[in-house]
Amino acid sequence: MSLAFSPAADRNRQSILEALERVLPPHASVLEIASGTGQHAAHFAAARPDWRWQPTDADARALPDIDRRCAGLSNVARALRLDVAEALWPSAPGRPGAAYCANMLHIAPWAACAALMRGVANQLEAGGILALYGPYLLDDVPTAPSNLAFDADLRARDARWGLRRLADVVGEATQAGMTLAGRVEMPANNLLLVFKRTGAVAP
Repeated sequence: MSLAFSPAADRNRQSILEALERVLPPHASVLEIASGTGQHAAHFAAARPDWRWQPTDADARALPDIDRRCAGLSNVARALRLDVAEALWPSAPGRPGAAYCANMLHIAPWAACAALMRGVANQLEAGGILALYGPYLLDDVPTAPSNLAFDADLRARDARWGLRRLADVVGEATQAGMTLAGRVEMPANNLLLVFKRTGAVAP
C-alpha cells in the first residue's frame, strides 16, 4: 500500500531543514505537531541523527503512514495522536527542547493558535524553542498575490481557515509566555518563526 504524499512537503523540506539547522541546537529533542504525511520527520531525522524526533498528528489515520515512512530511523519515536485543542497532550519522558509545526495555522480555526502556544509552552523545557513555518500576513509588507489567492481559496473552502496576521500570532505566543526570537525568510513567501519559551514552565 502506497504512503500518503504531499508535493508541498517534498518541495520545502530541504529549505526548512537548512533553516532548522541554524536555529535548533545539536542533539535537540523535537516535538513535531501536525506531522501530516511524515515527510518532514523522515527527511529531518535522516539528515540529523543527533536530533530525536517525536511526530504527532490530530488525525489518528495519519499515524500508521508516519510510522512506516520513518521505519528504520532509530531517532524517530512512534507517532502519537495530538490535537492541540485538547487540554491533555500525550506525554513523553522528559521535556523536549524544541517543537516544530508547519502549515497548520491557516488550515485550522483561529483558536488553534492559542491552543498551540499554550500547549507548547507547557511541554517545552525552560528556554525551549518553537519553530513555526508557513505563510503569514504582515502589516508592514504588501501581501504577495499568490498568498492573497491562497487565502481566498482557503476561506472559500472553510470560513474558519485563512492566512494569519503575524502580529496576531505573536500576540498569542506572548500571552503563553513565548517570545519571538527570530524570523527567517523562506522560499515561496513563507516564514520560519522562532519563538523562545521565556515564562515559567508549568509543572
